[in-house]
Amino acid sequence: MKEIEWSKLGFGFSDVNCHLRFTWKDGVWDQGEFVKDPFITMHIGAACLHYGQECFEGMKAFRQKDGKIVIFRPDENGKRMYRTALRTVMPPVPVEMFIDAAKRVVKANEEYVPPYGTGGSMYIRPLLIGTGPQIGVAPAKEYTFIMMVMPVGAYYKGGLKPVRAVIFDDWDRAAPQGMGDVKVGGNYAASLFAHEKAKKEGWPVELYLDAKTHTHIEEFATSNFLGITKDGTYVTPDSHSVLPSVTNMTLRQIAADLGMKVEMRPIPFTELPSFAEIAACGTAVVVTPVWEITRGDQVIRVSDPDTCGPVLQKLYDQVQGIQYGVLPDTHNWCFEV
Repeated sequence: MKEIEWSKLGFGFSDVNCHLRFTWKDGVWDQGEFVKDPFITMHIGAACLHYGQECFEGMKAFRQKDGKIVIFRPDENGKRMYRTALRTVMPPVPVEMFIDAAKRVVKANEEYVPPYGTGGSMYIRPLLIGTGPQIGVAPAKEYTFIMMVMPVGAYYKGGLKPVRAVIFDDWDRAAPQGMGDVKVGGNYAASLFAHEKAKKEGWPVELYLDAKTHTHIEEFATSNFLGITKDGTYVTPDSHSVLPSVTNMTLRQIAADLGMKVEMRPIPFTELPSFAEIAACGTAVVVTPVWEITRGDQVIRVSDPDTCGPVLQKLYDQVQGIQYGVLPDTHNWCFEV
């Protein structure tokens, strides 16, 4: 292992000791094997290449203050991948197998888990793909499940940094009865054009409205939407087209633990100006505060562009405190490796 400058780690792929690879064939999953080579060879007719038969997850492992390594809520990621596999007609990975695979691959690469105090973590990317050849439109007969890991740094070095967001009315992320509620690559492919356009025009992230009427908030390109009302209520959309975020689920519980009112409900676009704080939430950063949202000629100023809102900061600190073992894990979210 080469020396790693932990303070300079970004959020991207890097080589480690190995990944863990499983094959499903003839109705069963094998026991999995550790593979050093970060490449995969598959048939040119693989169903994942032709018909998008694939899904993935994202979660993290942390080295806590007492030196233990834990994975944060892998059971919930396992349940979500199970649901996604059923929706995409792939053999689901049993949740127990999913959790065990995560523990095995983190253990095999434990020297790549950043030290406590660096702000870093180990990103875990489970991937399920149809690798059997299938030229007619139908599910594959063979599948590969991969659990890969890589060390990543703090997404925002020096604290949370509020960003600007944009709403484009020309593009949608997911259809009303489509697959917005499962984690498949097609949802991200659908957002790439708008995402790149937003970045080129100075907005780090775009916010999507419901595809049917463009009157209600759904989610950001890569993250769920949450808003804090002026009376301190935590509000997030209730929509079939939104991915059920494990981070959002966590934040809702923490907000409730702190005595806040929590609402999952339709959020009209016209309600945006009334929020005291707005954020995108997801695995990579927990929360990304959003201080301004633009839609056409309308610019909605939400909060101060230089500081994170006090409620978002408190929620973020609570999650990080649990993940790094400096606050009690009262809900047993941390799975020790």
